[in-house]
Amino acid sequence: MLRDARVGRVRIQSNMRASLWFVVGMLPSALLGCQSAPTTQSGAVGVDRQQTMLVSAEELDRSAAQAYRRELSAAARVGRLNRDPQQVARVRTIAVRLISQTGTFRADAPGWSWETNVLSAKAVNAWCMPGGKMAVYTGLIQELTPTYDELAAIMGHEIAHALREHGRERASQAMATAIGLNILGAATGMSRSTIDLSSIVIDVTVMKPNSREHESEADRIGVELAARAGYDPRAAISLWQKMRGLGESQPPEFLSTHPSTETRIADLRVYAARVMTLYERARKGG
Repeated sequence: MLRDARVGRVRIQSNMRASLWFVVGMLPSALLGCQSAPTTQSGAVGVDRQQTMLVSAEELDRSAAQAYRRELSAAARVGRLNRDPQQVARVRTIAVRLISQTGTFRADAPGWSWETNVLSAKAVNAWCMPGGKMAVYTGLIQELTPTYDELAAIMGHEIAHALREHGRERASQAMATAIGLNILGAATGMSRSTIDLSSIVIDVTVMKPNSREHESEADRIGVELAARAGYDPRAAISLWQKMRGLGESQPPEFLSTHPSTETRIADLRVYAARVMTLYERARKGG
């Protein structure tokens, strides 16, 4: 019996090794749908990087629309959706001007199904889902008391994440992990849940902070977008000075971790100066 048990263990270990090699072999096939291609035009700020995408833009936009509807429905149920008409009008006025300039970075972006809403919450937060589904929190407006230019800097930054398809890039990374776990589960007999792309959208857009690379790209595209819309790009600098005033112990959620405040302000000074001529031209109506 002891010999049979040892033989059984050897067989199990051998099967597990075979299953793991199967997973390693299957992952490249599962990821054949990845595309590596620039997703935006570089604009005056010169942001240009190849991105690997596993999820199609159409699929992600559909899932983002579903996720956005869920977020708005949840806010509406507790009376947190668009409570102050003046706040909503201000935010949407800025959004319209910014959106009108998105074609500089993506030819298709002006035709997205854009939506902008204000959610009543204490969090200093704002976000823009793939496909142009945006929200600004009242906590941000109350804590920072932003000028029109500063609010445009915030919203331009968030729109830049959508233009640059950071959500799609991060969802692709999450999807790759989920596919690997599902393949592993199938190979080893362990059950795995199905992939819910709309939940992934909420996770990567609303819940988790962006990487340093994504934040820097959104900062740079955001100042150009604001400048082209006729908002002073230098407002991004004064905005971050206000952020610094909130205290390092509790940084704003929507720009929470990367890079450091001082590094960010220094970078914004460079890129705001680079797009000043665009701002001056927009102010003159040119």
